[in-house]
Amino acid sequence: MADLSEDEELLAELGVELETSKEGGHTPREERMIAGFEDIQRFVDTHGRAPRHGEDRDIFERLYAVRLDRIRESEECRALVLSIDRQGLLDKPPTASEHLGDDLDDEALLAELGVEPTASDDISVLKHVRSREEIKAAEEIANRTRCADFDRFKPLFAQVQKDLDAGVRRTRPFELKAEIETGRFFIVGGQKAYVAEKGEVFTNDQGRLDARLRVIFDNGTESRMLMRSLQRALHKDETGRRITDPSAGPLFGDDEGEDDVESGTIYVLRSKSDHPTVAANRDVIHKIGVTGGDVTARISGAKADPTFLFADAEVVATYELFNINRAKLETLIHNFFSAARLDLEMQDRFGVPFKPREWFLVPLSAINEAVERIRDGSITEFCYNVTDAQLAPR
Repeated sequence: MADLSEDEELLAELGVELETSKEGGHTPREERMIAGFEDIQRFVDTHGRAPRHGEDRDIFERLYAVRLDRIRESEECRALVLSIDRQGLLDKPPTASEHLGDDLDDEALLAELGVEPTASDDISVLKHVRSREEIKAAEEIANRTRCADFDRFKPLFAQVQKDLDAGVRRTRPFELKAEIETGRFFIVGGQKAYVAEKGEVFTNDQGRLDARLRVIFDNGTESRMLMRSLQRALHKDETGRRITDPSAGPLFGDDEGEDDVESGTIYVLRSKSDHPTVAANRDVIHKIGVTGGDVTARISGAKADPTFLFADAEVVATYELFNINRAKLETLIHNFFSAARLDLEMQDRFGVPFKPREWFLVPLSAINEAVERIRDGSITEFCYNVTDAQLAPR
């Protein structure tokens, strides 16, 4: 009979490695199994419960939960640690919900769970922790393609920016996935994102509601991402925001702000200037402004003021409004009629050229309708059609 050393050499030649038992009777592999189970036991001692799965859990709890399921599933492991199972952890069936490989060690498991260990390879010291869902969200945000029909969406982004500038829309911290609906705008990764489509809602592997989206970005790209991926990206991005729906809220309200007054007046003027362009279009050239004081007093020095074209003006309409933010309201009106702004260059009394900014080639009827739509909050559903000289649905 060949001695043991010769058998070992023969097995080695055949590619078989033997694990020798330590003095305690366990191989190194078995010792690792026992040590892993003892880690789980310490967790239970500390927290009073078994470790649980879930992306919202501590990364080590998730690791222990996967490890415990593996032990429960393996007859070899169960037999090895049964005698030290003082907490009855083996009495319950596996509850695994993290679908990871069956033959991964702790370091590989951590990698699957989104963890990058430090150079020391000490898994108790983590440099960066990301869940698998976070990794997937980041990949979906980054994995974009060119938007072939971006011409459809480009005007929407331009209008949203105008609305933000005018105070018709605002940005708010993102809070709930319920805010992710078709037609909503967000800011993620420094870019505006528009939810163009939202598919049927379904339950994902973690038992949570999700849906496939078509998200268009203002740089002309798009992504077919999951709703929860966008949600995660918005939560993770410190500058991630949602853009509110358009409303007249910022202009009218119950809370008095620094720039709010008890009442204000939108006024519409016609100039008595003898400038050829003004004289030829006097009935449709109007100055639109907002004041918190008396309109007559506002135009008393018109002849000496370039704002009034160095000429007297007559008041043709006024609209009284309450608790308004004057600056925002005036900006809104001027942006709304910007396409019809009077393109006129004049010279002041010193011969210095200037261009008036508050005069518009707009009939009074269109101004009347615009003010009414500001009052009822529907102004954002319309635009000013210069060709027809009237308001038109967007």
